[in-house]
Amino acid sequence: MGGFFGAAVKGSCVDDVFFGTDYHSHLGTRRGGMAVYSPEKGFQRSIHSIENSPFRTKFEEDIADMQGSLGIGCISDTDPQPILLRSSLGSYAVCNVGIINNAEELCSEFLNSSHASFETMTSGKLNSSALIGALISQKESIAEGIRYAQERIIGTVSLMVMTESGIIAARDKYGRLPIIVGKKDDGYCFSSESFAFQKLGYQTVKELKPGEIVKITADGVEELYAGNPENLRICAFMWTYYGYPNSVYENINVETMRTRNGEIMAQFDIDHGTLPDVDYVCGVPDSGTPHAIGYANRSGIPFARPFIKYTPTWPRSFMPQSQAMRNKVAKMKLIPVHELIEGKKLLFVDDSIVRGTQLRETVEFLYANGAKEVHMRSACPPIMYGCKYLNFSRSTSELDLIARRIIDEFEGAEGTKYILEYSSPETERGKRLRAEICRRLKLTSLEFQSLEGEVKAIGLCEDKLCTYCWSGKE
Repeated sequence: MGGFFGAAVKGSCVDDVFFGTDYHSHLGTRRGGMAVYSPEKGFQRSIHSIENSPFRTKFEEDIADMQGSLGIGCISDTDPQPILLRSSLGSYAVCNVGIINNAEELCSEFLNSSHASFETMTSGKLNSSALIGALISQKESIAEGIRYAQERIIGTVSLMVMTESGIIAARDKYGRLPIIVGKKDDGYCFSSESFAFQKLGYQTVKELKPGEIVKITADGVEELYAGNPENLRICAFMWTYYGYPNSVYENINVETMRTRNGEIMAQFDIDHGTLPDVDYVCGVPDSGTPHAIGYANRSGIPFARPFIKYTPTWPRSFMPQSQAMRNKVAKMKLIPVHELIEGKKLLFVDDSIVRGTQLRETVEFLYANGAKEVHMRSACPPIMYGCKYLNFSRSTSELDLIARRIIDEFEGAEGTKYILEYSSPETERGKRLRAEICRRLKLTSLEFQSLEGEVKAIGLCEDKLCTYCWSGKE
């Protein structure tokens, strides 16, 4: 996915941009970049791969040479960013997060109507920020150009543009990703994550509305386009998995939502007589842990950590780009606490079940260490569709998703007509899906959070949330 940070201050912004961007490292694992501007040195930029070592270690030398009071930084799972552009609107740096599903069509339109050229990556794919810059340059101002770009793009684009006079940020038109404005004594900042600027002395000013465009300088905040809060369709998966525990989206904290989510799952089991007789409730670390704490609190079953994730060298299991290596790293990271596993009946809560590969290996690991039973609760509904708005999953096919793969094996293409039945624990199709996942993953029991429970845990109306990956609802 990705995240970004920008600062406009009266002194040097370099340290703020460095640390603020680093605080977004949980949102991406491929590339990191920074660009700053000063009248003396102009635009300066640095981009590094962060696949094998963290953002912080790659930029410590670069920031010593950077100088400026305006700066932006980006963590990206896709393109090298920020990029520097020069157009009829002047020189600027731009970065974005999201996904452009019609990039090739837009590129072809430019190439067929002009002599334009585009920066490409070694894969041959377009750099998304270059395409955004080309769209912006079609209008008389950057703000007009951003609105034009967001209307033409199919997908999701939130972006920052750094000019010589300030930084402009625009939240995507459906607000699927957040952008927060922060303020301190000598300036302002933009951030994808609300917690990223707190240690830097900023206080939250506002969260941009869907489609809102705002410019910051060291002296203030200027609204360039009001946006429309009625268009809000923020990604619900941000609370379940991607968001950092300290983050707040639409005034709802991630950690408290996850705890509440676990409580709702436990109450469902209590109400339906499916609360298992287990020794401990446990979370699959890290994002599954607060869901599990909520489940334990409501059920009255003790919470325990029967395995610990070793994270000093591999902070996230999906960091390697190879799926085989990601699976290997996930396995290597789990260090058992034998006293809490051997002979015990355990209920685990995970943030989600996507492909099932890592979960199957985790269950095998628990049985190999003497577990008597392994029950599983997923903190979100079965994932039925690959994300087409934020690209949070690297799956090349929806049949990579364990729920969809099983449905396809049961009924072929006809099975897609019954997605809602398969999602429900109350239907025969839903029961059959759960039983088959249990069999394949060697689980004693399995249940998923319902869509209704997920929405209740978040606390927003369902029509303000993007739930496409679970419901297929546009």
